Amino acid sequence: MSAVLTRDGAIATLTLGTDENRFTLPFIDEVNARIDEVLADEEPTALIVTGSGKFFSNGLDVEYLGANPDKLGWYITEVQKIFVRLLTLPVPTVAAVNGHAYGAGAMVALSCDYRVMRADRGFFCLPEVNVGLPFTPGMAALCQGRMTPQAASATMPSGQRYGGADCVRLLIVDAAAPEAEVLSTAKGFVEPLVGKNRDTLGTIKNGMYSSIVPLLLAGLG
Repeated sequence: MSAVLTRDGAIATLTLGTDENRFTLPFIDEVNARIDEVLADEEPTALIVTGSGKFFSNGLDVEYLGANPDKLGWYITEVQKIFVRLLTLPVPTVAAVNGHAYGAGAMVALSCDYRVMRADRGFFCLPEVNVGLPFTPGMAALCQGRMTPQAASATMPSGQRYGGADCVRLLIVDAAAPEAEVLSTAKGFVEPLVGKNRDTLGTIKNGMYSSIVPLLLAGLG
């Protein structure tokens, strides 16, 4: 299933898909198109980013990278542009992490203003050390800028996976909820913020992440 955008009043929900939601080239195009739709809608809104089923997103398309090593730099930059778009999106954003969020999928969640994770199943994991793919300068800046030093130390060098309760303890996510309540809990974080001036919010976010965005846009550096 493709990434789809639905609306409930002033709140939009971007559902990444129903499979592993890896960053294939079509997936990248779909997510960018859905973000374009949010930006084209003049009504002040908020955005929930979620998946469906077992996965939020399992990250990079390792099969594509294995078959196209010459495209690594270009591909990583295209993925990181999505992080930038979410970081600086001029509406409040929340990740409703319904299942596994690995690697770039975890970074999508970190790129949102808030994070709610399923409490009983699913893991947050930055497995780069396990797969021999070091963090780019932009990815490192994103993870360190959006997590506490303790959480960064627990996740980035270890490749260890953490469930909802541990992610709350480490302050990686703002809340954990039963599966049936992940979306409603996520909505509760952004619903009070609907109506914020987009120009002002966009300027604030660009200022907040001014040290991260250039590194992400630089790709592998």
